[in-house]
Amino acid sequence: MVDATGADGQMRNVGNGEDYKQIPNTAKAWEIEAYPILLSEIRSALGPDKIMSAAVPGLRRDMLAFTSDTIPTITSSLNFFNVMTYDLMNRRDNVTKHHTGIQLSLDAIDAYKERGVPYKRMNLGFAFYIKWFRTDPTVGCGEDAIGCKTALMEDPITGADLGKAGAFAWHDAVPEELLASYKRAMADGKFDTTQGGHYYWDSDENLWWSWDTTNMIARKFPAIMQEKRIGGAFAWGLGEDGDQFMHFQALTAEMKKYAKRNQDEEFNATRSRADVAHRDEL
Repeated sequence: MVDATGADGQMRNVGNGEDYKQIPNTAKAWEIEAYPILLSEIRSALGPDKIMSAAVPGLRRDMLAFTSDTIPTITSSLNFFNVMTYDLMNRRDNVTKHHTGIQLSLDAIDAYKERGVPYKRMNLGFAFYIKWFRTDPTVGCGEDAIGCKTALMEDPITGADLGKAGAFAWHDAVPEELLASYKRAMADGKFDTTQGGHYYWDSDENLWWSWDTTNMIARKFPAIMQEKRIGGAFAWGLGEDGDQFMHFQALTAEMKKYAKRNQDEEFNATRSRADVAHRDEL
């Protein structure tokens, strides 16, 4: 496929453990050793010149295959890690949080660094979609609603979706039953200065909304990209941001500034080293 299409390489996608009720982690233990072997075989087939990356989980509870023991082998096969710093709240949770917030994203990035992945080999994930969750109608969420108890969102036995959470892309039509609440979220959404996320809690309909605005995208560059010197960024997914592509444009603009800043810093560092070497020669 890579040769036939002329692609630069390929990306492997690691799931977020959605089937953990039907297939418990104990039954997946063999995957921890098998995953690096799989990547090594794919790398051998691709050859050394093609790009190979992996989209990897953003929640520590899903990073089963990524340990300090396996990371060296995994890293030898991959050019970079696309860290999925989105869907950090899903129906397995029971309190509200930001699905692509700054603090949770930093925790994901740091988790891979702790296991041996250099920051420069990571790409930060951006979500071009919005998520919603039902909160428990018997519990008052308070003014900010962060950490508020949710409704039961999945079957405790089977893990089946109970219809209390969902997501849709900016390109999609807003579901009719959510439209009124969605409009309120767009009008009255706010930024959480503590955890770093844009959100809205609809007290009338007990709905928690979590998403990235273009301003949130810009905030992530000094807070995460520059702070950790992350290698790059990616998004899920390009087509989901149509028809106006505002989030894509914001991300592209920030990446250009980030790349220019890094180039300038590298140039200044190189010039400084050259100056020192020249003085030593004198």
